[in-house]
Amino acid sequence: MFSLKRTAYLPFLIRCAKSQTDYAQYVNPFLGSEGPFPGLAFGGGDIFVGGAVPFGVAKVGIDTYETNVSYSTLNGGYTPKGLVTAFSMMHESGTGGPAKYGVIPQMPLTTVAPPVNLLDNQTYWQSRVGDDIATVGYYQTRLENGVVAELSAAEHSGILQYSFPAGEQHILVDVSHYLPEETGGYSSQIFVSGSIDIQPNGSLYTGYGTYALGWNEGAPFTVYFCGEFDHAPSQAQTFRGRNTDPMQRYHNLASGGIPQAILGNISEYSGPLNDRIGALFSWNNSTTSEVKSRVGISFISADKACAFKNEEITSWDVNATASAARNQWNQDVFSRIQVPTDSSVNQTNLNLLYSSLYFMHLMPSNRTGENPLWTSAEPSWDDLYTLWDIFRNTVSLYHLIQPTAYEGMIRSLIDIWRYEGYMPDGRSGNYNGLVQGGSNADNVLADAYVKGLRGGINWTDGYAAMVKDAEVQPYNTFSYTDSTASVKEGRGALYDWLPLGYVSSDLSTRYVSRTVEYSLNDFALSQVARGEAPGDVAKYLNRSANWQNIWNHDVKSVNTTPVFTGFLAPRLSNGTWNTTNYNPALCGECEWMAISYEATPFEYSFTIPHDAQTLIQFMGGSATFESRLDYIFQPDTSQQNLGANGAGITTIMNIGNEPDFAHPYLYNYIGKQYKSVNQSRALANQFFHDANYGVPGNSDAGALNSWLIWQMIGLYPIVTQPVYLLESPWFSDINVTVNNNRTLRITAKNLDNANSYYVQSVKINGQSWNQNWFEHSDVMIEGGTIEFTLGSNASVWESGTLPPSPGHVVRNSSL
Repeated sequence: MFSLKRTAYLPFLIRCAKSQTDYAQYVNPFLGSEGPFPGLAFGGGDIFVGGAVPFGVAKVGIDTYETNVSYSTLNGGYTPKGLVTAFSMMHESGTGGPAKYGVIPQMPLTTVAPPVNLLDNQTYWQSRVGDDIATVGYYQTRLENGVVAELSAAEHSGILQYSFPAGEQHILVDVSHYLPEETGGYSSQIFVSGSIDIQPNGSLYTGYGTYALGWNEGAPFTVYFCGEFDHAPSQAQTFRGRNTDPMQRYHNLASGGIPQAILGNISEYSGPLNDRIGALFSWNNSTTSEVKSRVGISFISADKACAFKNEEITSWDVNATASAARNQWNQDVFSRIQVPTDSSVNQTNLNLLYSSLYFMHLMPSNRTGENPLWTSAEPSWDDLYTLWDIFRNTVSLYHLIQPTAYEGMIRSLIDIWRYEGYMPDGRSGNYNGLVQGGSNADNVLADAYVKGLRGGINWTDGYAAMVKDAEVQPYNTFSYTDSTASVKEGRGALYDWLPLGYVSSDLSTRYVSRTVEYSLNDFALSQVARGEAPGDVAKYLNRSANWQNIWNHDVKSVNTTPVFTGFLAPRLSNGTWNTTNYNPALCGECEWMAISYEATPFEYSFTIPHDAQTLIQFMGGSATFESRLDYIFQPDTSQQNLGANGAGITTIMNIGNEPDFAHPYLYNYIGKQYKSVNQSRALANQFFHDANYGVPGNSDAGALNSWLIWQMIGLYPIVTQPVYLLESPWFSDINVTVNNNRTLRITAKNLDNANSYYVQSVKINGQSWNQNWFEHSDVMIEGGTIEFTLGSNASVWESGTLPPSPGHVVRNSSL
């Protein structure tokens, strides 16, 4: 049980129905809720805090507004000290950029008298009193008006309980509510239309809301709702009023000021002027202080939303729903990785492990049966936000511990291609977008394919979808973020990639990072082509070496000691280098219009997972490669200010950004695994904490959390390859459920996380192992054992072959 300050406790203890370890007790739902500035979410994990089940559609929690808009971060709805504007049914978790969702709300009020204006949440928003309380599946807060709110959630529904002080009791349902982008802008969400109908006794209401935009610049999406109260209100009336929110391409009233709401009906429809609508429910002289509500949501119909509400939450007991959610988390998620929990085990490490498992299962959302766009027998998944974040190691963990869900995700990606033309790199609100780099669904499919995932996946269609990414230029979406090419889907710079073999600095944006990512994308195609289209292998394998076309062997580092030679560098479309005043340790704003995205060319110069062999050669061999790798971990070497994406980080190596995730493990490729252990553990210990400021930046849909899980079990996956690097586990005995019902047991003899964690020897399936890596088939299909013997002395224990470079291609870099 956790409070915001970790001091308050629930008045009850939710226990598992089954006789199993209650791993949920080790989850800190506030981990990542705060950044380096106390009380602010900026620079933290941008996480959702509230009631949810694994991969659930409903994520029930608070929506807040931070008055310091310069540092405002509302993406998950929750902020540590923000003013509460509503309790809503849908949220993202760990995402950056303009907010998405925060829709289908309720707000408990103790007065609606002036100056309260139902159309202006600034007149009724509430600060919180004391510490918020949360456990897995449960959240509680006390508002300044005296209302104590408790909530929980199921797959498509939620339950909310409000304990009012003596006096008036009102619940506001503002259909036009959503999480805003506080500073406004091109991608800020908008309310498009909706309706609400109150049933005869006033205790049931139904309707829908249609919303648009958000981070992915999404098309309008419609959410139907069905809400019910445990006892009828004394008065229930709808309201409407002109929409004065600043909106692009939609009608609003721009005459200044916010009008008062007009109340009095039992049904409202927004209409062509996008009027704001909602309802106000009031209990006068109530004999009870509690008002309870169950709400269902659906992307198909209000009737289906009602069915979800009735079938998923069968009682008015919020604790019963919370207990069911907790049991589901224990059974479907936490029990998949079991470690000792006795008093000898470090409590902080337990909390970090199970909290990380929790956050990596909040997204994406399993919307199977809830696809409003087309009829299909395939699974439907949304809130893939984004594959750019999770392809590097999160999906590899899904493959192991959630193979059924993972297969569903992949089938859904392919189905999106069937009906919309491209697989997404990001998707939310049933709309593709945004593409931060390459077509990274290709990497996800390849990672699954080479590890043997088949099931119900149509791999003929899957490969065709990948070829579409590789060969067909998507239409230009003329986005404000980058108007040069599509950021909705596909590879926007194919007009460079196909004729030039690289992304040019004069015709395109993010030219260094996209060249790197397109190279890995084409390697992904070569991997799947080995089984689906053997005649294509050589073509895409050759294209996977295109990163070499922008490797300038003469470029030197700037302001470094020592000076390093050879980096990825800008190249013009005519083939000449554009390196005047070039410093590979800088990337401008490091966003959409920059040289590289969320990392500098210095960092991207290490991001070639399919061909470490050539990379090491280009850097001058193992010794100079090691020296350069050592350098990026040295404090005060960073020359780039990455803002919220690098808060508190002074090294070039930025564990808060996904392109750097594998960098600490690259020592394995030069036979110095002990350095991988040392650097990765140092990063984990420095930047991951069982605290509100617990992760070094946006958790990015659990990407940072899954990095930590791999670190704690002593392995690291190499994306698009059936390869795992051996590192050093944090627990003496780990049992991982793999391939649905097999067990991988990892043991660590002589483990002491403070002093004895360097590998001395390894056995796999009882056999001595002299490689610092292994393949998926060794232990991940039928299960198996990995036995580490650890010690306090760093040692070069590996004597076998180094990890493979299956994308190794020797090329004349002069084109």
